[in-house]
Amino acid sequence: QVQLLESGGGLVQPGGSLRLSCAASVTIFSIHPMGWYRQAPGRQRELVASITGSGSVNYADSVKGRFTISRENAKKMAYLQMNSLKPEDTAVYFCKMSRGTSDYWGQGTQVTVSS
Repeated sequence: QVQLLESGGGLVQPGGSLRLSCAASVTIFSIHPMGWYRQAPGRQRELVASITGSGSVNYADSVKGRFTISRENAKKMAYLQMNSLKPEDTAVYFCKMSRGTSDYWGQGTQVTVSS
């Protein structure tokens, strides 16, 4: 059984920062890829950033240079540092763990960027 719990969302002004956290309840965490996705109203869920167990990262073009994904294997945590936030970053953000052929999702955390 895998459980993921996101936290850290909220309301922030344009140009501001937020740090999202994803806590994983799983026996083995370090070897599994983690990803952050987001879904805005009326839009499909999209990949924001991903990180492998060894730390290789990948970012959507829209967030490169502004967002940073990281993980802390000893704590079974994944993070998404979001800087220079824009109104178009407003969405529900989800973390995902890929384990074998299965994907596991958290319940999501709302990020709203507005003045």
